[in-house]
Amino acid sequence: MNTDRGTEDSDRLTFWETGGSQPMDEAWWTSVLQEEQRGKVSARPRTGPLSEKSGLTAADWQRARGLFEKDEVICMTVVGCNRGGLLVEADGMRGFVPASHLVNLPVQVSEEERQELMRKRLGDTLSLKIIEFDPERGRIVFSERAAKAGPGCRAQLLGSLQPGERRFGEVTNITNFGVFVDLGGMEGLVHVSEISWGRVLRPEDHVHCGQKVEVEILSVDRDQGRVALSLKRMQPDPWATVAERFEVGQRVPCRVTRITSFGAFATLEEGVEGLIHVSELGRGSVEDPRSIVREGDRLVARILSLDCGSRKMALSLREADGGSPEQVIVPE
Repeated sequence: MNTDRGTEDSDRLTFWETGGSQPMDEAWWTSVLQEEQRGKVSARPRTGPLSEKSGLTAADWQRARGLFEKDEVICMTVVGCNRGGLLVEADGMRGFVPASHLVNLPVQVSEEERQELMRKRLGDTLSLKIIEFDPERGRIVFSERAAKAGPGCRAQLLGSLQPGERRFGEVTNITNFGVFVDLGGMEGLVHVSEISWGRVLRPEDHVHCGQKVEVEILSVDRDQGRVALSLKRMQPDPWATVAERFEVGQRVPCRVTRITSFGAFATLEEGVEGLIHVSELGRGSVEDPRSIVREGDRLVARILSLDCGSRKMALSLREADGGSPEQVIVPE
């Protein structure tokens, strides 16, 4: 599945590991939006009294503001396309429709096929809503998907959402940094850190476009029209009851999920991961953890320490059964 959708840079955004315990702040949203907006097309420059950054006339921006604030639907003609989506225009006002906001655009197609499908829409008239209105950056972003909900639905929905409540929605786009979910008139974002209690390497391994999901509302920014969602909080936090299932000194089966220069991380169960420090991988000096274990290896390790509050667990192969690491690697 192509998860870039042409609107995201190929580089993966680096996120901090909070275990979902910290609230989503403005810095979180800023990093997300910066990544999501890479590749988008701003409104094309035209002559007019506004600054060069905006590119549109005062009348254009006044009209766009009214459409955005009233959540109205407008018909616009497709006048161009790129790998990220379509350029649309109506009476001199221009904007961009991301590919993920187009209706009936197949998801599981190659980049070349997607480009050809978008080129075929040149000259088409689309019913759209403005989902991003930013005069300072000279950007107007439209959505065909949002227009399906009808006029006024976004404002009504945004006013009704409350942090902590649960809502049903449909996955509309999958990116490296998270999953967008249509709540019935507007989209919210499930950040990659909120998809699962376990480590998420590929969001598309957990959900697919078109899937119906239940999410928890984390935060609502009515001024900016942003909604943060969570999928993982629909399930109990496994670390809340770790002490009931595991204890120091216990021998536990686990699977290696990530290897670093200082050791290997291993998962005991979904959402519960421990670190086998390089000094605990073997009897002698181990310079490269990969000389002992590989990602995907099934092991039997011993728990050296357990800190549920910090969501940290130290594991050992060296102390697993008093033998060599090879004796505690479980054959496939």
